[in-house]
Amino acid sequence: MQADIRQVADGIHLVHGSNTNWVILTEGDAVTLVDTGYPGDREKVLASLAAVGSSPEAVTAVLVTHAHNDHLGSAEYLSSTYGTPVYTHEAEVPHARRDFLHQVTVGQVLRNAWRPGVVPWAVHALRSGGTAHVPVAQPRAFPGEGALDLPGRPVPVHTPGHTAGHCAFHLPEAGVVISGDGLVNGHPTSRLAGPQLLPVMFHHDRGRALASLDAFEALPGDILLPGHGPVYRGSVREAAGRARERAA
Repeated sequence: MQADIRQVADGIHLVHGSNTNWVILTEGDAVTLVDTGYPGDREKVLASLAAVGSSPEAVTAVLVTHAHNDHLGSAEYLSSTYGTPVYTHEAEVPHARRDFLHQVTVGQVLRNAWRPGVVPWAVHALRSGGTAHVPVAQPRAFPGEGALDLPGRPVPVHTPGHTAGHCAFHLPEAGVVISGDGLVNGHPTSRLAGPQLLPVMFHHDRGRALASLDAFEALPGDILLPGHGPVYRGSVREAAGRARERAA
């Protein structure tokens, strides 16, 4: 099955892989790839680059919102095969190296197996490499404050809670926020549709994840590209507020 690719603005594509999303930012012949899906999504990642007229060789950098396997899946492959640098927040660098792992445990999944959608999601995650060991050998912290000198000129915004170094990316000129798992628009284990936090079991620190909605509310934009779920068109501030109300 091919990935579902949606152009949301000039040079900005949201790609729906298998239960997770990544974003392709193009500028001329160069590309910034934000997240890389599960390890099992590799062919979809490569096919999505080809579908927008690009290639893995053209990827200037991989940006990682956070180092869970469903977002980190092919980061080391691109780094080791094509020399692509992999950037993430400084607090997420050791997580990407797998100095430690802050990820939902098998025990937590089993305790929540009665919830609708959890068992099918878990089976899919296992088949897609959700428990594979895919560390990035040399992840790099963002080189400075403000916009990155990369296609799309994304601005990192630290939004901790889902993981300690979780980071969103703001594209001010396009009015776009790439939210990773800090603010999603649906998930296979959630009964809700629309803007929301992920279910409690997925967060390393749910209190901080809730507090990070303040950061999303401060970002001007009217297109939200989440780590899970479809594109959200509307005020990002209002989307974050709705997620807060649902989490209360």
